Formats: sequence, C-alpha cells, structure tokens
Amino acid sequence: MDNVIKIFDSTLRDGAQAAGISFSLEDKLNVVKALDDLGVSYIEAGNPGSNPKDMEFFAKVKDFDLKNARLAAFCSTRRKDSTPEADDSLSSALSSGAPVLVVVGKASAFQVENVLEVSLAENLAMIRETMRYLKEQGREVIFDAEHFFDGYNDNPEYALTAIKAAEEGGADTIVLCETNGGMLPADVFRIVGEAAKAVSIPLGIHCHNDAGCAVANSLAAVRAGATHVQGTYLGFGERCGNANLSTIIPNLQLKMGMRCIPDENIEKLTSTASDIADIANITIESGMPYVGTSAFAHKGGMHASGVVKASSSFEHIDPAAVGNFRRFLASEVAGRATILQKIQQFDKTITRDDPSVAKTLAKLKELEYEGWQFESADASFELLVRRINGSYNPHFELIHCKAISEQPHKDDDGAFAAVKVRVDGKVEMTAAEGNGPVNAIDAALRKSLEVFYPTLSSVHLIDYKVRVLESGEATGAKVRVLIASTDGQRTWTTVGVSADIIEASWLALRDSIEYKLLCDEQRA
Repeated sequence: MDNVIKIFDSTLRDGAQAAGISFSLEDKLNVVKALDDLGVSYIEAGNPGSNPKDMEFFAKVKDFDLKNARLAAFCSTRRKDSTPEADDSLSSALSSGAPVLVVVGKASAFQVENVLEVSLAENLAMIRETMRYLKEQGREVIFDAEHFFDGYNDNPEYALTAIKAAEEGGADTIVLCETNGGMLPADVFRIVGEAAKAVSIPLGIHCHNDAGCAVANSLAAVRAGATHVQGTYLGFGERCGNANLSTIIPNLQLKMGMRCIPDENIEKLTSTASDIADIANITIESGMPYVGTSAFAHKGGMHASGVVKASSSFEHIDPAAVGNFRRFLASEVAGRATILQKIQQFDKTITRDDPSVAKTLAKLKELEYEGWQFESADASFELLVRRINGSYNPHFELIHCKAISEQPHKDDDGAFAAVKVRVDGKVEMTAAEGNGPVNAIDAALRKSLEVFYPTLSSVHLIDYKVRVLESGEATGAKVRVLIASTDGQRTWTTVGVSADIIEASWLALRDSIEYKLLCDEQRA
C-alpha cells in the first residue's frame, strides 16, 4: 500500500544517549513490550558491540513473541583497511540474532575526509561491501546515511553517490539522516526529492531537533517520498533530542491519511507515552502535543465556552482518539462555563444557574489574587466548591499543632511536632519526629487520625513544592505549597498559601487528608 509508513523507534539506542537517561536491562525489555503493543514496525534496541548490557539484552529478548515489531541492532560499516568478515562490530551485530541490522555510514565528503579520515573512494567501498556481506547473512539491512543533508549541501554529488553505493550493496532501505538537526522543512523536502530520483529502494528519514524542526522535517520528508520514519517515542535523544514519534504518528495517521500503526492502537498513544516516561524516569512535558496533560486543557473563559458548544472550535481532534482527555483549568481567567465543567466532573447535579457557580468563580478570583492557584490542585478545588455549596463536612478539627526544628541537624530526625485533633467529640494527641517541621507535622497528623481513619495508613506524599510569591518581600514573602499525594490507587494535588511556610504546608496537608477521606466516604 502506498500510504503505509514504517515507524522505526530508536528510544533504546539514540534515546539512551540523552542526558539523564539510563535504561536497566529490565527497563529495555519493558520498553520493547510497550512499543510492540503500540504497533511500531521496528525497535532499534541497541548496539551489541558497544557494551555487555546490550548483548545480554539481545540474548533475553529472543524469547519474546513480538506481535508487530522487528528488532534491530545497530552497527557501523566495516573499518578502513579491513574486511567485513574481520570486523568486530559487525560480528557482534550478527551474533545478537537481531533480524534487522542498521548500519551507519558517512554520506558527507567533509565527514569522510576530516572525521573518518579515509579517502572518498574507500568510504564508498566500506558502505558497499558491508551491505553486501550482511545481506549474504540473510538479514534485513537498513543503511543510515549519516550527515546526509549537510553532506548534500556541501557536495551533493558525493552524498548521492554514497546512498547509491548502499543500494548497490543490497541495502533494503536507505535512511537519510539529518544528523546536525539544523535543517528547515522546505530544504528537507527538496533534498529528499532529489535522493528519491537517485535510488529505487525505499527511503527513510532520521531527524534531530536542534532547530526545533524534527517533527516538521520528518513530515516534509514523507511528503517528498520517504516511507520509513525514525525517531524516539517521546523525542528525547542527544543534544536537543530526536523527532518525537508520539507527535509524528498521529500527524501522519490522523492528519495525512498514512497508516503507521494499527488503527485500533491509536488510542494507546497517551498511555504508551506514560508507560515509557515512567520507565525512563522522566516527566512528560504538559504541553507535549497529543499526549501531554495540557494538550487538551482549556483555561480561558472564551475557550472553555467555545469547547462546550463545539469542541472543534478549540480542539483539532477528539482527545479520546489518542487516549487523552479534555481538562478545564480553574483560574482567575476562567469563565462560568469553565467552572461549571470543572464542578460537573465531580457533581453533575450542579447546573449553570446554581448560585454556587457564581460564588465559586468570585471566590476563585479572590483567592488567586492572594496567590492561590487551583489549576494544578484539583483536590483543593473540589473541597473549595463543596465548602461553598455546603456539601462538605470536615472529618476532623485541628485543636493544636506545634513544631520545633533544631539547627544544625544532629541526625535525620531534626524536627519534632505535636498534634492534637478532635473527631466526633473525641480528642487524640500524638507526637512525631521528622527530617523537617513539615515532615514531622505530617507524621504526627497521620498517627493521630489513623486511630479514627485506618485507611490513611495507605496515603503518602509523593511531591512537595514551595514557590515564593513575592520575592521582594524576602523572608516575609508569601509562599505557595503544592503537595501531591497517593493511596496507591489514585493521585491528587492540594495547595496552601500563607506568609508562614508551616501554615501553607498545613493547609495543603489538611486538604490532602480531607480529600482522601471524602473519596473513601463516596466510595462507601
């Protein structure tokens, strides 16, 4: 089919070269499972000649029954003044058992003479002989024409001759690598078109993002005839990263009518992004197209009102198509439609004309003027609404709280807190130590409340952020505290604001516990 694009994911090879990324053997196996389940055509799993971990990985992954993807191993053309048979890199790639071998070779005359330091003719022989040797071993062979685009700009005749040498050697696919990452889409389109005239086998594209154009350049290459697209699933890679496949796939499939993965798997794009981010131990940028938490988030009142009336007015696709969802952000710029949509997410009985909607909007503007921010604190927003409309009853009352912190710390427990609470007329007082006053208050509060609410034992904090709101006020400035909590089944965020960091933390902690108890009550 002319509209089929083969997606080649290099998260485990090119992506692993990004700063701060390090995959364990188990991580690599889990990434393979996630990408195969999504339905990509190829997974470049590493360079077996570069380290023992990659060799061990290929030994273990042989037992996988992959449904969609073919595994690829990375290697280089044979060394200068040698033969393919005697090259250790090629031997390691073959020993990996990978059915697909990706061979990188120079397509730039400047790179050949000044970096590789061989003659132009010798480089062509290295490409041709390596392709021929690996094809004789029965493997699918992909040639990565490194520095093809800057090489073409410097010496177009040699760049085209290099990819012709790969074709003569028997390569199955030639991938044009935009290695420097500085090209613009119009130039990529033009040069890919010239390459398509020079060879008759399938062309691919491999873009880096140094000019912020990796996705656009990849789409331009497809327009010009490329049928194979390389990238990393979340775009991370060396320097500024690689072309982001979580953006490219839906652009090609939903916008350009190309088939990249099975149609029924498009809705897995967001969950796959989340899975790979968790494995890589990174946070997905909230504004990442299609799969970010803010990709379909609406804050302005006019925007939210428009989406409610006609979603296409401010959403280019249905969020559900890629497994994401619409969010309405509660803020001082929100209109009544936004607030109503937020409220109806947890209380569908509230209508537009309910007085609590206008009261909530007014209170929200007042609090945000004072420094509160609810767009990232949905749990505190729900509690605020319930306090306003009278559907909220506190589960406990704080009678007294005292925290003491020693400086300098003598050990990990340099702070002490005593907390006294009342629940249904019964009083409980508990003390606890912590590695700071907030940690000590948190521990003491839980100990006292677990007597009444045992389910609180499953709750723990997973993030604690403090932001100074009035830097000019120095140590007297207001601070905003955001706390993320989880009980193992759900995660929620709460907020507190005060000139006293302990009070701000307490307000966020209080809401965190109250929200957990409210959810337990509703479930019961």
